[in-house]
Amino acid sequence: MIVPDTVPRGTGQPLKGSLKILSRLRGARGALGFAVAALLWIATFAYAGGQGAGATLSTALAFAAFGVIVGTGQMLVIASGSGNFDLSIPSVMTLAAYISMGLMHGQDYRLAGGFAVALAVGAVAGALNFLAIAALRLPPMIATLAWSFVFQSLAMNLGGEATIKPPALLSEFTVFRLGGVQVMPLFVMAMTAVMAVVVKRTVFGRHLLAIGQSERGARLAGIHVTRVRLYSYMLCGIAAAVAGFLLSGFTGGAALNMGDTYMMESVAVVVLGGASVAGGEANPIGIWGAALFFNLLAILLNTFGLDAGVRLLLTGIMVVLIVAVAPRTAGD
Repeated sequence: MIVPDTVPRGTGQPLKGSLKILSRLRGARGALGFAVAALLWIATFAYAGGQGAGATLSTALAFAAFGVIVGTGQMLVIASGSGNFDLSIPSVMTLAAYISMGLMHGQDYRLAGGFAVALAVGAVAGALNFLAIAALRLPPMIATLAWSFVFQSLAMNLGGEATIKPPALLSEFTVFRLGGVQVMPLFVMAMTAVMAVVVKRTVFGRHLLAIGQSERGARLAGIHVTRVRLYSYMLCGIAAAVAGFLLSGFTGGAALNMGDTYMMESVAVVVLGGASVAGGEANPIGIWGAALFFNLLAILLNTFGLDAGVRLLLTGIMVVLIVAVAPRTAGD
């Protein structure tokens, strides 16, 4: 059977061209972070009189690695549907760090056990977040914020105002260089590559994006929405725990304020990285560009000699602007 062509002759090619342009613009959102990060790096290099370009990039990569870890976890939650955010990331980082560092007592031979405990803390925290959302029908932002107070209180009771020192082996790993290249960011890059495969090629990833694009459609297709969302929150908690564990080694110990900067930044790097706050999209690689942008911005502002209050104010304004102008619908 021959189906008649209902498209007026001559309009097919312009239509296809328009679709290609839209597709390219959509992909360009993920490259935006890399572009502005490169501009900031060049500006810092120029302001410093052409000195320290390599050191600046190395420092930005090291600190960006933590933002990428928490941003990747947040990405999974955001991708699961509009309104899904995890605001407990800073407190989960702190709690996992305090518990794991406290159990290890600075002993290298306890490192594997401490890491396993940190992962367990993150998984439980994520499950509790989702339980409050699903069972009590609380909005995700309210549920995760409420649990964040609980997690932070537990951390305060465990460690108080003290900084719990990490094992020497953990500290050495976070700053270890091989051939002049810091290893920890490479470790996080490998994690990003794995996550890119997960969201694009696995059943879980495809189900997650399908739920974010249309929850009703996903249910009709037989996807277990509750289970997939539970996994996304648990993975977000695990990512926060890993970030807290590594950050403890990098900064010299677990501290109560160690995760403060990662609440809104974890959302901003996802959006600037090319995803939509409405869900249904995920771009793990783009998160790197966004995280580099925020850290290079901090380095540049510090180079200008601005005090901490001004740096935080300007960074906060950038976060608000990024989230405000971000696409609101999946697939935009």
